[in-house]
Amino acid sequence: MRKLTYLLILSSAALLHSCDSRTYEDISDNKPITLPVKYTADVKPIMDNNCIGCHSAGSFKPLTTYDQVKANIDGIIDRIQRPNGDPEKMPKGGSISAAQINIFIKWKANGLTEN
Repeated sequence: MRKLTYLLILSSAALLHSCDSRTYEDISDNKPITLPVKYTADVKPIMDNNCIGCHSAGSFKPLTTYDQVKANIDGIIDRIQRPNGDPEKMPKGGSISAAQINIFIKWKANGLTEN
């Protein structure tokens, strides 16, 4: 009986210690972007790391230049925001973070500036 009481107290202490009072906003990378977003500095690195593998210069829908990405921004935003499991979701076989998605949205809201 004494061992059971000790085990219960120890389990309760461990459970209470493991609780975290931080909010979603504190731990999420989905924070609002306050600085202006530009293609060369912010959008292009995401495109290069996640999209160029399928959307290179010789592909069916190249997205390698500023003008190509700018012309397709609505479709890009639509595709990267689709839920997992949607066959139209991009990038294929993966996902980009909420913070990276916010960069595309903010870039469009800022007027799609290049530099």
